[in-house]
Amino acid sequence: MANDDLVRDRPARPEAAKDEINPTSAWLESCFAQIETDPARAHTMAQIRRSETRGADRVLANHCLGTAASELGLWNDARTAFLAAHDETPADETRTRARFAALAGNAALAGGDAAAALSLLTLAETDARAAGSATLEALAAIDRGRTLVMLGRGEEALGALEAATGLAPERAEGWLLKATLLRRLDRLDAAQTAIERAALLTPGNPDVGLEAGVIAVLSGRDEAARQSWESVITLGPGLAADTAAGYLAQLGNAGDTAPASPPPPQEPPQP
Repeated sequence: MANDDLVRDRPARPEAAKDEINPTSAWLESCFAQIETDPARAHTMAQIRRSETRGADRVLANHCLGTAASELGLWNDARTAFLAAHDETPADETRTRARFAALAGNAALAGGDAAAALSLLTLAETDARAAGSATLEALAAIDRGRTLVMLGRGEEALGALEAATGLAPERAEGWLLKATLLRRLDRLDAAQTAIERAALLTPGNPDVGLEAGVIAVLSGRDEAARQSWESVITLGPGLAADTAAGYLAQLGNAGDTAPASPPPPQEPPQP
C-alpha cells in the first residue's frame, strides 16, 4: 500500500531491550520477515496464529495477516484483518487504533470500495486526533482526500488536504496532492503556490517536477513547463522521465510567446 509508514512506523526499542524481545514481538518480527520472502506463507502463518490466540497476540496476528494480504493484493482480506486489529485494540490505545483504521481504509481504497474507505479513514482521523498525533491525522486526511476525489467530491477533498498540510506542513505529499487538485479545479495561482512548497520540501522529486510542468503549461508559461519536464528527464530513466518526454514532444519547440499550448495528454502519476 502507498503509506508504508503506517505499517512500519513503530517506536524503536531501546538497545538493552533488543536482546530481551518478548515472544509476541519476536513472532511479529518473524512474520514481517516472512512477508518479504514468501508472503503467501506469512499469510497462512498469521491465519493460524489468529485462530489460536487472544488479546494482544491476536491483534498482532491480524496486523501481520493484513500486511501479508496487502502484499498479495487480497484487499478484502486485508481490510477485514486491519479492522479486526483496530476493534480488538484497547480503547485507550488510540494511536495504535488510528494506524489500524488507516490501514483498513487504504485496503478498502485499493480494493475499489471508496465509500468504505471514507468511513474508515474518517475513523482513523478521529482516533489520531484523540491520540494527539498530528502526523497520523495528516496521513489519514491525505488518504481521505484521495478517496473524496475518487468519489467526485473535489471541494471536500480540498478541505481534507488543507487539513493535512496544516497538520503536517513538512510532508511534501500533501502539498503535491493539493497542487494537483487545485489545478484540476482550475485554481492555477493557488496550485502554483502549493507545488512550489512541495518542490522546496522534496527537491528532485520527479512527480513534483511533472506536476509543476503541467501547472506551468496550463498557465501559459511554456518555457517554465519545458524546464520542469527537462529536469525530470535529467533525474534518470523511469516512468516519470518517459511521461516528461511525452509532454515535451507535445509541447514542441514553442516558447513563452506561443499563443496557446494544448494540455498534456494524460495526468502525471499520483505519488
